[in-house]
Amino acid sequence: MRVHTLTLNPAIDETITLDRLVPGQVHRARGVRQNAGGKGINVASCLADWGTPVSAHGLLGRDNAAPFEALFAAKPITDAMVRVDGATRVNLKLVDADDTTDINLDGLAVTDETLATVLDGLTAMAAPGDMVVLAGSLPPGCPPACYATLVAQLRQQGVHVLLDASGDPLARALTAPVLPHVIKPNRDELAAWAGEALPDCTAVLAAARALHARGVEQVVVSMGSQGALFVTGDGAVHAQLALPPLGPLGVASTVGAGDAMVAGLAAAHVAGLGLAETARLASAFAVAKLGMAGPNLPEKASVMALAQDVIIGPRP
Repeated sequence: MRVHTLTLNPAIDETITLDRLVPGQVHRARGVRQNAGGKGINVASCLADWGTPVSAHGLLGRDNAAPFEALFAAKPITDAMVRVDGATRVNLKLVDADDTTDINLDGLAVTDETLATVLDGLTAMAAPGDMVVLAGSLPPGCPPACYATLVAQLRQQGVHVLLDASGDPLARALTAPVLPHVIKPNRDELAAWAGEALPDCTAVLAAARALHARGVEQVVVSMGSQGALFVTGDGAVHAQLALPPLGPLGVASTVGAGDAMVAGLAAAHVAGLGLAETARLASAFAVAKLGMAGPNLPEKASVMALAQDVIIGPRP
């Protein structure tokens, strides 16, 4: 079984570490790092570290494709990205001891012809029984219903589909006749879909169960320091693992932790794990990523040790 990731709006993540971010002031950076990124790229990178066969699909600007090509060669990740004229966007992450501030730019505009080339390549490579992770925002020129259309086509091919998106593309995918097998919204994304605030875990669980009742087989809601809720036909569990101290002195980067959880969900599916063990592994992927710079996981033994420390309980 192979996992395929789709990243239509990749980015080079430039992480700038500061002592303290003060709006309106001049700052001297403590460090600067660039990583090939975008949600699907991050997922593919973590899966490759885990040893899962993975292919990366999507768009790359020819002008600055080198960081992505180096990542794909080093892992290794099968490079199925389509090159287009121009440069892939650069997103800024300003990290200080208290928080991370994201400044995200628009991606390269996509034409109908280029989009068709990418999607045709994905559907041609994805075999029945494979898993496809559709991840991230859509670039300018991409129809908002792109994910909804692709979910239906992939499911018809017998492919297992995980969607990690937000905003209008997610809303359209969740109102379509054919739904993805798995979604992983965070609390805010789920609240946006529900159209109401989700002030506590009980409200989050109710919204997740509503999505499951509509036909999404697995709904995973990440809630930051409150852990994550996992809802399937087998029930609902809450997973919690103590986080290390936030900030550059305790964590290499929080960028991509949610993407690491998605990678954990994909790895659990490939391994055929049940609800509780899926919750353990996905949570361990997310926390393991916190100690690593860039879209990387530590050695497998370290992730497995973290998985044993995850506290699994009934829904809160």
